[in-house]
Amino acid sequence: MDDQVSPTTQALDLIKDRFPHALGAVLGGSAAQGRATPTSDLDVAVLLPNGDTSRREVVRHGGRLAELIVHTLADAPEHFERDRALRRGTLLFIYDQGLPLADPHGHLARTREQARAVLAAGPPPLTPAEWERGRYVLTCFLDDLTDTSPATSPTGRYEQLSLADFTLREAAHLLIAHHGDWTGIGKWLPRRLLSADPVRGRALLDGHRAVAEHADPSPLAVATEQVLDVLGGPLREGYTQRWRA
Repeated sequence: MDDQVSPTTQALDLIKDRFPHALGAVLGGSAAQGRATPTSDLDVAVLLPNGDTSRREVVRHGGRLAELIVHTLADAPEHFERDRALRRGTLLFIYDQGLPLADPHGHLARTREQARAVLAAGPPPLTPAEWERGRYVLTCFLDDLTDTSPATSPTGRYEQLSLADFTLREAAHLLIAHHGDWTGIGKWLPRRLLSADPVRGRALLDGHRAVAEHADPSPLAVATEQVLDVLGGPLREGYTQRWRA
């Protein structure tokens, strides 16, 4: 890969080569924010005419991986609603914060406004059943985390690390939902968490780090208890999950 070629130029070349008929394209992720490294991939949303095929593709262009979210003009609202239902807003944020690459007829600008309207409305609130299940699951992870130590079994340390991961993720998703904000996965989870709740979010992340670096679950346990207190407290006995008929 030629390091002198910018990610934006590579993304433009990709669109010209593979999608010359595109109605629009937008570059998202770290490349659009000027934080791309030589190994960062390109996150590109491609808007195609109706009648084409919506899909997700991973290709390599100019030595750099590119993850393409390809969809038609008519399919855009459906993709946005799916994004909203997942509460992550991945495609929505690409359209909102991304760098336009092509918009020959103004379709991209109008689609970006649609995405921004969905983002402004926010993700759907969790249902009462989802809140109860979340509290119960997080309580279970917390109990297991505090009961597990590297000395309990030959796999104790691995179990402790796994439980710390699950505890952090569940607590983060619930805390973000409590604030009515968009959540994330991978590197976006800590970013969304700190944006939604800088104080409690930092405590969760620092607690997770204490488990990873020092095998000490106490800070993460305390931070998780604080999240549960905000959500109504731990939930153990009395929890009921009703199966659908």
